[in-house]
Amino acid sequence: GAAALFDYPSGIATDGTSLYVADAENNTIRKVAISTGAVTTLAGRADASGATDGAGSAALFDYPVGITTDGTNLYVAETTGNTIRKVVIATGAVTTLAGKARWIGSTDGSGSAARFDSPADITTDGTNLYVADTGNCTIRKIAIATGAVTTLAGSAEECGAADGAGAAARFNYPAGITTDGTSLYVADTNNGTIRKVTTATGVATTLAGRAGASGATDGTGAGALFNYPCGITTDGTNLYVADTVNSTIRKVAIATGTVTTLAGRAGGSGATDGTGAGALFNYPCGITTDGTNLYVADTENNTIRSLR
Repeated sequence: GAAALFDYPSGIATDGTSLYVADAENNTIRKVAISTGAVTTLAGRADASGATDGAGSAALFDYPVGITTDGTNLYVAETTGNTIRKVVIATGAVTTLAGKARWIGSTDGSGSAARFDSPADITTDGTNLYVADTGNCTIRKIAIATGAVTTLAGSAEECGAADGAGAAARFNYPAGITTDGTSLYVADTNNGTIRKVTTATGVATTLAGRAGASGATDGTGAGALFNYPCGITTDGTNLYVADTVNSTIRKVAIATGTVTTLAGRAGGSGATDGTGAGALFNYPCGITTDGTNLYVADTENNTIRSLR
């Protein structure tokens, strides 16, 4: 509970029993027992950054931001390190799955031959990982079994707002990603939009929001406005978005693109618990769901919040 301390928690994932938090400024991966709020450090060390593989505190991270789980392992998008790390939940053993520490680029390839540029979030369908490769303005795919990295949508360093297939699509510093197993849903942060990418084809479309227009308007499709959305999760029917600069949690119906504000109040940041607009957040970045509840990494409040 309140006895635990975080420093800029940015990413959050759940297996239904525990929460796993990418505690970015502490360079650690934390575990939170949902039933008690008890917090432990699974891997990394708060007084050191680096790229060392190892178990528990012997492993070092370099600004971990995104995190996902398949129930057995965690996968971490390490933003400053430009790598994707794997953490075995049972042991805290950390290995580097793809990328080379602090080497920036956009190269597709296997393991350390691949290059990333400030990857900020990651999701999995159990077979592959999908990465919001933020600095490259692309969506990358990683085969878990081999560490082979390919670019699914977008073109490296060609930022924009175009819908289209594969390299014809354009994103603008996408920082959040989730999947329902068939499609990816992307918080296209600098565009202020929510994008859909069909996993099989790499075709990208805009589900909600309007590129180049920020705001807090609820509505459908381009009639809705966001302000720097960073986090996104799904229960298969709806998307839930950490609309970061608005300090709100938004709901997007996948079938219609209809957006409503679930909690928080645009322009009113704070740390108040409550219902709907009575609750206040401060720059929330990460969000996950167990299908019943939402859990939010309320980043500038350095807290983990639940919406029930």
